Amino acid sequence: MNEMPVKDVKAFTANDFGSDQEVRWCPGCGDYAILKAMKTVLADIGRTPDDIVFVAGIGCAARFPYYLSTYGFHTIHGRAAAVATGVKLANPELDVWVVGGDGDFMSIGGNHTLHALRRNVDLNLLLFNNAIYGLTKGQYSPTSPVGTRSPSTPGGSIEQPVNPVRFALGAGAKFVARAADTLQTHLPGVLKRAHANKGASFVEILQNCLVYNDGAFGAINDRSQSHEATVRLEHGQPMVFGKEEDKGLVFDKETGAFEVVNLSDLASKDVLAIHDETNLVRAQALAELEQPGFPVPLGVIYAEIAAEFVEARGFSGTKSKWGRDELKALL
Repeated sequence: MNEMPVKDVKAFTANDFGSDQEVRWCPGCGDYAILKAMKTVLADIGRTPDDIVFVAGIGCAARFPYYLSTYGFHTIHGRAAAVATGVKLANPELDVWVVGGDGDFMSIGGNHTLHALRRNVDLNLLLFNNAIYGLTKGQYSPTSPVGTRSPSTPGGSIEQPVNPVRFALGAGAKFVARAADTLQTHLPGVLKRAHANKGASFVEILQNCLVYNDGAFGAINDRSQSHEATVRLEHGQPMVFGKEEDKGLVFDKETGAFEVVNLSDLASKDVLAIHDETNLVRAQALAELEQPGFPVPLGVIYAEIAAEFVEARGFSGTKSKWGRDELKALL
């Protein structure tokens, strides 16, 4: 791709990215925290509001474009990734963010999410995972755990849930990360890394639905307990966790799985697993870690440098050089 021209404009603040619309989610909804983080990130990135597009489908999360002073599309259920792909192909100079819930991305939109990832289209896909259908009043979703009681499963769900990180890796995603809504010192950094990636960036954001699925992720979203329930991944650093950083992960090469250890029991810390975000095998093993037996990995789980969709097919330049036949050929 050609270098984007540098615009001589004023520096924008987080408040500049807020729209004039009243923000309307349920009191206590995790979407408020994600919106706050996003506005900060947009200001730090340095692009102007007219360089940015938010595309959403249907659901609580899909209200996002209304609350940001950027371009935005509120599309139809499950089709946000497809619409966003069209936006990016027609306007490759734009930053395109795609917002959806676990139903929008993993159920009716699962097929479109998969193809955006495997094609490596230069989109930032943000999955707000609250493990429930909030907008339609609490039906179980593809990420709801077994036993979830809801209006549609009064006896408890018997379906195995989708693991979004495992799904993304299986679809061939080159950038996969996870964060949590309430961890405001951690979430912005993950979003910035996603934006910096050239290609499809997939970020699962664990989010609390106070009304229909309160406490779905337990201690993970509790800032006072999250250090015990999560392991914060940093490339090239040992995987340690706990409020006192007294626990860690080791990787068993024979079983291909992680094990939890107490650092006080180790003769040497050299046996601790070192996070390598370029290692797909390790990323797949990290995707399997769940509470209560293991800490849930947060941060960049996998990142591979690869040509994004347009570059891989030999196209370059801006929309003025794209013909109708060229666009059809890409799809």
